[in-house]
Amino acid sequence: MTWAPEGTSATNKPGMPAFASAYARWINANGGLNGRKLKVLTCNDHNDTVSAAACARRAVKEKAVAVVGSYSQHSDAFLPHLEGAGIPYIGGYGVTNAEFTSPLSYPVNGGQPSLLAGLGKELGATCGPVSLVRPDTIAGDALPVMLDAGLTAGGHAEAVDQLAPEDATEYATQAEAALKKATGDAGGGGKGCVVTALGDRTSTFMDSFRRTRQGYPEVRTGTVLGSVDQTVINAAGAASGPFEGAYVTGWYPVASDPAWAPMKKVISEQAFSDTRIDPTDTGVQTTWIAYTVFRQAVESLDGGEVTAGAVRGALDDGLEVTTGGLTPTLRWEFTDELASIGFPRLVNADVTLQAVRKGRLVSARKGFVDVTKTLEKADVN
Repeated sequence: MTWAPEGTSATNKPGMPAFASAYARWINANGGLNGRKLKVLTCNDHNDTVSAAACARRAVKEKAVAVVGSYSQHSDAFLPHLEGAGIPYIGGYGVTNAEFTSPLSYPVNGGQPSLLAGLGKELGATCGPVSLVRPDTIAGDALPVMLDAGLTAGGHAEAVDQLAPEDATEYATQAEAALKKATGDAGGGGKGCVVTALGDRTSTFMDSFRRTRQGYPEVRTGTVLGSVDQTVINAAGAASGPFEGAYVTGWYPVASDPAWAPMKKVISEQAFSDTRIDPTDTGVQTTWIAYTVFRQAVESLDGGEVTAGAVRGALDDGLEVTTGGLTPTLRWEFTDELASIGFPRLVNADVTLQAVRKGRLVSARKGFVDVTKTLEKADVN
C-alpha cells in the first residue's frame, strides 16, 4: 500500500500513490517481482488522524506486506496499527520523528531533521539573523531544533522561530514579522535570511513575502526540497523571483542527474500523461527509492513466500540496498550513532546542497554532505 494526502487545504502529495500504481504496472509488464504480480493499494490520508488510521487499518485488513513510499504527518495514528500487524513502513517521507524511532520503519532519507541541519550549517557561515517560518503543528515543532543544530555548527546564533498556519491563503503578517526579525541585530554577520519550511504553502508564503519585502534591506532565502521545487520557483518569478540565490537542501541529486533515468523510464512507459506525477517532486522520488528497497527485499527471499514478516526479516537481517547513486547504500540497524538523540532508525543523514541560479535549481556542491555529526549535537530535549 502507498498513501498520501490528496485534495486537502494543506500539504498534498498525489504523485506518490499515482507513481506507486504506475510502478506496479511497469513491474508487472516486465515479468513482475520474481515472477509474482505486484498489487498496489492506494489510500488518501486526507491529512488527518482519522483517515491516516483508516488507511493503516485497511492495510492490515487486506494483508498488505508493506506500506511503501508514503507521506503522513500522523504517525501516532497509523504506526500502532502497522506495528500490531507486523507490517513494515518502507520509505516514509520523513516528516515525523516517529519514522526514525519505530522498529518497523525503514526510512530511505534523513527526513526534515537532515534537511534543516544541512541548511543551517550552510547558512550559518553566511547569514546575519535567521528567521524560520514553519507550520504551527506537532510535526513543525521539531524543525527549529534541527535548523539550530546546523546554525550553531556553523558558528551562528539560533534562529528566531516564526509559527504560521499550515493552510493559510496568505501570509502577509508572517512575512512582515520574518523580515523584521531577519533584519534585526541578533546573531551573526552578513545579510539576514528567512528560511521557509511550509510544504505546499511555501509558494503562498513567498507570494506574500515578495510583496512585503519592499522597503526592507535585501534578505536572502533558504528552504528545503519538498517545500520548493522547480515549478514553485518558476511560479514565483524564476530569476526575478524571491528564490533567486536561495540555498535549498535536498535528500537526493538534482532532477537532471542521470541517476534518475530508470525512474523517468517508468514514468514515460506507464504514466506519461498523468499530470499528478512530476519527476522533480521529492515525494515521487522518495516513492521510487522506497519501491527499489521493497523490490530488493523481495528478490532477496529467493522465491520464498512473500509476507510482511518475510520482508521485515530481510531488512532486519542486514540487507544492503543500493539505489544507483541516489542515496548511499542503505542498511537498517538499531545501533546507529543517532540513537543517542532519539533517531535510532535514521540511517541516511546525507543531503545535497542546491541553489537557485538564473531561475534554475542546480547543484551548489558536488556529491553529498553527511550531517550525522551535526545532528548528534542537536538538543532534542
